[in-house]
Amino acid sequence: MSTTPKKPHPTALLERVRQLYHHVLEDSKKRTDGWNLETLRPEVHERLSNLADYLALRGQDLRELQSELSKWGLSSLGRAEGRVRTNLEAVLGALEALCQLEPSIPMPSPANSRVGPLRLSAEAQRLFGPARAGRDVRILVTLSPEHLKKPETLERLLEAGMDCVRINCAHDAPKVWSALIKAVRKAALEVNHPCAVLMDLSGPKLRLEAVSSDHRLKVGDRFHLALEQPKHPHHQLWASLPIPEVFSALGRGQQVAYDDGHLYATVEEVSENSAELRVTHTLPKGTRLKPEKGVNFPGLELKLDPLTPADLEALDFVAVHADLIGYSFVQRKSDLERLYTELERLGVNPLDKPIVAKIETARAVQNLPELLVCGLSRGPFGVMIARGDLALELGFPRLAEMQEELLWMCEAASVPIIWATGVLEGLVKDGLPSRGEMTDAAMSARAECVMLNKGAHQLEGVEVLSDVLSRMQGHQHKKEPQMRALSSWT
Repeated sequence: MSTTPKKPHPTALLERVRQLYHHVLEDSKKRTDGWNLETLRPEVHERLSNLADYLALRGQDLRELQSELSKWGLSSLGRAEGRVRTNLEAVLGALEALCQLEPSIPMPSPANSRVGPLRLSAEAQRLFGPARAGRDVRILVTLSPEHLKKPETLERLLEAGMDCVRINCAHDAPKVWSALIKAVRKAALEVNHPCAVLMDLSGPKLRLEAVSSDHRLKVGDRFHLALEQPKHPHHQLWASLPIPEVFSALGRGQQVAYDDGHLYATVEEVSENSAELRVTHTLPKGTRLKPEKGVNFPGLELKLDPLTPADLEALDFVAVHADLIGYSFVQRKSDLERLYTELERLGVNPLDKPIVAKIETARAVQNLPELLVCGLSRGPFGVMIARGDLALELGFPRLAEMQEELLWMCEAASVPIIWATGVLEGLVKDGLPSRGEMTDAAMSARAECVMLNKGAHQLEGVEVLSDVLSRMQGHQHKKEPQMRALSSWT
């Protein structure tokens, strides 16, 4: 006698999801209690609660569970960033229905699944201005005094798709900044498209001040890094770096990266105000040390004040004229509090002046949750992924992974992200992009804003980037594929 096989019931899977759900609730509450959530401004409670949920969720290895959920046609939780609890509750409700059980919790409204994305969209508009028709991702363009020679270029950039501009306070002075802002405001009125102005405080710059010669260094060569130019140099090759905190933190074996990774060296010996370095990697033809080139110390915690005297001087202007303030070298909560204290001293309400924290060190990555909590507790807040310095700090192989994690974490808190450094660099500078640059530009569509640097072909860069971002919008939103009809094979 044949028997009809029993239909499978995902009872064990349901129990696993229940356990995960309760773990998220408990762990999330511990985090929000630690943040003193109830003492923060009410409008960020949901955002920070969801961030706590996400941290709790992603503290687990969910790969096997995701595979099992997919077999039942259920959400694999892979797009839960903006709506963690809603996603978990929907999966729980579906599993209980499959097991023919009474629901243990109310099934969330479908409208709840849109709360996170809509909130992030509203925050992006608050920081960067309105989105373009057919393109939600904004384009941020770095300005230079060259734009004052041909003011009509600003109108052309806006017409091509520029949404906001960046002024780097490491260069020029208030007279030039004022002229640039005036020209931007005028161009925005002419083309009838608003254009937010981000002014970037430069922070402590680890740059060589002087070098002994233009000798081309190769692997195995040694040179000295000194706090100041030696009065009676005993060494043929030296470079000065006037940052005392570096030499007090350096130790033997510390890696040093020079000029965006064109040369790497290892510290062999350290004294109070100098260090002997041995070159470990460089360009095939060697690399010359030059003044004003940057130096990085991957993994080394440097306790530098992120607000230099030059920044404090610039802040008097920035606090009045900027729509957003870019904050360099942010590493810990106290760094943010320092800027807010200075703004309050100047009579600026943080609710009226969005801050964009540049994430450019390993310590900033590690402290990202506390930076998000501190920033959101005070006012509108964004994050810039400073991929150039971050690549040197973490290593190039880790950068691709880390920029993804930063995107996810900030989405959980509904914090807009600027994807910065090297976007279409070849096109903007030389007029010809590489295949890798085009792929990188497509990947940048998962951020809320993408930054282009200065270059002779900036207009072409905006045109191409706007086209790429518009095309990608039909295919991808954050981590979620968009199934626009394909036309290449019809």
